[in-house]
Amino acid sequence: MKSSLFLKGLAVSVLALLAKAKTLPDLYEASIAELQDGLAGGDFTSVDLVKAYFARIDEVNLKGPALRAVLETNPSALSQAASLDQERKEFGPRGLLHGIPILIKDNIATIASEGLNTTAGSFSLLKSIVPEDAGVIKKLRAAGAIILGKASLSEWAHFRGNVASGWSGRGGQGTNAYFPNADPCGSSSGSGIATSIGLTAVSLGTETDGSITCPTSNNNLAGIKVTVGLTSRAGVIPISEHQDTVGPICRSLTDAAAVLSVIAGTDPNDNFTFAQPLPVPNFSLAVKNPNALRGARIGVPRKVFTNDTITGNDPFVNVVFEQAIQTIKGLGATVVDPADLPTAEQIAVSNNETLVLDIDFKIQLNKYFEGLLANPSGVRSLADLIAFNNANALLEEPVNFTDQSELIESQGTNGMNSTYFQALAFDKELGGTNGIDAVLKEHNLDALILPAPGLTTVPAAIAGYPIVTVPLGFYPDNVTIGSAGPLTLYPAPGVPLGLSFLGTAFSEFRLIELAFAYEQKTKTRLARKAFPAAIPKTQLIDVIGK
Repeated sequence: MKSSLFLKGLAVSVLALLAKAKTLPDLYEASIAELQDGLAGGDFTSVDLVKAYFARIDEVNLKGPALRAVLETNPSALSQAASLDQERKEFGPRGLLHGIPILIKDNIATIASEGLNTTAGSFSLLKSIVPEDAGVIKKLRAAGAIILGKASLSEWAHFRGNVASGWSGRGGQGTNAYFPNADPCGSSSGSGIATSIGLTAVSLGTETDGSITCPTSNNNLAGIKVTVGLTSRAGVIPISEHQDTVGPICRSLTDAAAVLSVIAGTDPNDNFTFAQPLPVPNFSLAVKNPNALRGARIGVPRKVFTNDTITGNDPFVNVVFEQAIQTIKGLGATVVDPADLPTAEQIAVSNNETLVLDIDFKIQLNKYFEGLLANPSGVRSLADLIAFNNANALLEEPVNFTDQSELIESQGTNGMNSTYFQALAFDKELGGTNGIDAVLKEHNLDALILPAPGLTTVPAAIAGYPIVTVPLGFYPDNVTIGSAGPLTLYPAPGVPLGLSFLGTAFSEFRLIELAFAYEQKTKTRLARKAFPAAIPKTQLIDVIGK
C-alpha cells in the first residue's frame, strides 16, 4: 500500500514538473518580458536564472564547440541575484531589468572587488584595478540588473593591428554559433555570440566603427549603435571620444529598447552626454507600432554598397536586400532609390578617420592607464603596452596573431595639431552635414537603409550618428566558404546578416520604430537556429530547486 502511494505521489510530482517545464521560457529566445513574468509569478528566481546561464556557458564556451564567447563569469552574480530576489519579495521590482542577468563587453569597467577583470582582452590589464564602475554599469546596477560576466572581444576593440576579428590574447578566437568556426565579427564578438544562443538575457557592446553593427548582423540579433553622447563612455577603455559609443545587443528590438532606456542619459564623467536632448526618451514606446513604416520615407544610398571600389559587392547580399526593400514598400513606406550620399566617393578614399583615431587612441588610452588604481603588469602607457606584447609573445603574439601595427602607428603620433582638427571637422562634414544629413534633407527622408555587411557603418561612425540593425537573412547552404582569418570563415552556410537603419543625430527613437516594424513583419531571427552542437541544453527546469 505504501509503495503504491509513493509511486502515485512520484507520478504526480513528475507530471507537475512537466507541466511547469512547458510554461517556463526557453532561454534560447527568452525575452526580458518573459523572464519578468516568470520572476513575478514565482516560477523561478534570479538565482535560478544565473545558475541556468552559468550552466549554458559551461556547455559551449570552452567545451563542445568552444565558441569562446565569455572571458569570465561574475563570482558575485549569485549573491547579487539573491539580494535582488529578496528585494523583489519585499518591495517589488525596480523596473524591467530588475534581476535580469546581462553580459558586459570586457572593455567596460566593473569594480575589481566584485571579482571581475576589465582588460580589453589583453593580459597587460589582468588584475588591474579601475577607480569605479563605468557610467553605464552604474545605471544598470541602479536598475537592478545583474552583471553576469565579461564577454570576449577583438583585443583593444579591434584597434591592435591586422588581427582576426573576435580574437584576443586572453580569450583566444571566438567563433560564430551558426556554422563551425564562422566569423562572429567584432569587436563586440562575444556579446554577439553569447546573446545569439541565450548564454545571457541581453548584452552590452561598444562601437567606434562597426563593432555593434557587425556582430549584431553576423549573429542574427538586434543591436543599437547610438549617437555619440547618448550613452556614457566613462570607464570604457577608449579608442576615440569622438566616435566611441556603448549600446545594447539583444535578440529583439523590444529588449534592446528596454536596455537603452536604462543606459541612456547624462553622466558628469562624460561631457559629451550633455549634448543630448532631454528628457531621455522611453525607447520602449518605440516598439509598440508594427505599422510604423506606413507613410515613412526611406532612402537607399546605392553608391555606398553597389560600387565595388567602396564595399566589394556581394551578389547574395544584394538579393536579400532587394527583398527587404520590397517588404518595406509593402508595409506602406515610400522608398527613394537611389538616395545617394553626396560624399560617398570622398568617404571611400578619405584617410581622415584613421588619422583622428590614431591620435585619439594614444592620448585617451594613456589617460585610462594613468587613471588605474593599480596594474600588476606595470603597463602605464601605450608605449609600455607595445613593449609588454613583445616581451610576452607566447601570450600576446602567438602564430598568426603577431601584428600590432595600429598600436605602433598610434604611438607614432604627436598629439592634436591643425591637421588633426581639420581631419576631425572634415569627417563631421563628410559623414554628417554633407553626407547623411544632406541626403535626408534633399529627399525629405525618415531614414536610410543598407545591408549591414560592407562599409555601411563608416558615414555614421565619422559623423557620430546612430545605426539600428535587425536580422535580414542567412547565407545559403551552398555558399562558397571564404576565409575571414587564420581560424575563422566568412561567408559560410547559414551565417546571418543584418539590415541597418541609419539616421541623423539622436534619431534613435524613430529608427527603432521603423526597424521594429520591419522586424515584426519578417521575424527573420526565428527562421534559423545555431548549429546543433552550439545550442546549450540547460533550461530553467534543470536548475530550479537544485
